[in-house]
Amino acid sequence: MTAYVIAHLREAAPHPEIAEYIERITGTFEPYGGRFLVHGGTPPQVLEGGWSGDVVMIGFPGAAEARAWWDSPEYQEIAPLRSRHIKGDIILIDGVPEGYEPATTAEKIRAALPGE
Repeated sequence: MTAYVIAHLREAAPHPEIAEYIERITGTFEPYGGRFLVHGGTPPQVLEGGWSGDVVMIGFPGAAEARAWWDSPEYQEIAPLRSRHIKGDIILIDGVPEGYEPATTAEKIRAALPGE
């Protein structure tokens, strides 16, 4: 099942270490089957609520590959280049399986309601 690393990055200011991080990051995730799906730069169109900052999203074949990338010495070597200069939140999350049907989730919610 596809997995995603999603970063919500805020308060980024230009810095040579950030440029170096961006130059090197692709080489760290490609061996794990990762690829950029979204890479900031363009402000998101806020449809509801509030949002500040950029979004970065990297897709991987599965959570094991994403976690292996995150924990890899190659990525850990460059991670401080970003974290010293950009505040943000980063998550790893599984996508939905092939054939996912949202009605099944709705049924589970209805079954858990009091009096149902």
